[in-house]
Amino acid sequence: MYIIENANLLKDKQMKACSLLISNNRIDKIDSHFNYYRLIKMNAAPYIMTPTYVLYNSTIPQIKTFQELKKCLIEEFVLKGCTTMFTYVNVSYENELSTKISELKTALLSSPIDYLIGVRIPIRLITQSFIRKCKKEKVPAIFVDLQTHEELEQIPWGWIKDAMFPFNCPLIPIISSAEKKEVKSVLSNWKGTMNRENIPALYEEIEENSPLTISVMNKIGLYPHKASLMSGTEVSYNLYTKINESQNVDDMNLFHYHSDRLVVTVHKGAVLRAGNDVIFKPGYGEHVRVRTPSFFSLTS
Repeated sequence: MYIIENANLLKDKQMKACSLLISNNRIDKIDSHFNYYRLIKMNAAPYIMTPTYVLYNSTIPQIKTFQELKKCLIEEFVLKGCTTMFTYVNVSYENELSTKISELKTALLSSPIDYLIGVRIPIRLITQSFIRKCKKEKVPAIFVDLQTHEELEQIPWGWIKDAMFPFNCPLIPIISSAEKKEVKSVLSNWKGTMNRENIPALYEEIEENSPLTISVMNKIGLYPHKASLMSGTEVSYNLYTKINESQNVDDMNLFHYHSDRLVVTVHKGAVLRAGNDVIFKPGYGEHVRVRTPSFFSLTS
């Protein structure tokens, strides 16, 4: 056990001075101080502490060599303060599902960060049979290629909703149309259909290489297990140098505009990045298996 004291914990765009009691690489308790504990203490006063990020990246399955994968993981994830990646496998036929997921899991065995694997499918694969297979595999999200709004009218959504229950992994749109003017129309129709049929779904495409929002992470079953700092969660955090911060700074702002101030990244209690040095730990990452999407109740 040890204590991280005087932490400037950034949450909901507010910084809170607190101390964290750490046990077995998990946060046992958060309080204003732990003065009565005779434990090793780490003073975090010079820094802003944020949860580590979850980044969505669709290019991971195309990487073939370990050296290319290592370079990508360091530059696109670790150095950006990300300790969990979200990607997918392309599935064209129902019987490919298990094999494609297994192949990517094998390819990522050397990853130092955790990984979450969804699937990307043509809309014709939205069938009761395929949805049940995804449920059996605990697929956390199904990316659906969309081109026109007419495609949505061919799906028996009532049966699909029954097949999804009770796991209810969300459907996520990917607009394949080359015409930008069509994107807004297709997304609007998608949102209307998902709302009308009460289907678990995201209403917008996910932005590549940008931290997933709490709302998105909750829908795919990651939050609060990842990218959060609260009692009971893993010890994964970033430390940014603190320079006379105003109280309305937020972690998205730090990620996009102040990456030069990120000095430490810790993943499940282990230091992955200290200054400009990256400690690449092959195999330290784990395949994240979601138990229940949208399990955590978020208040607006």
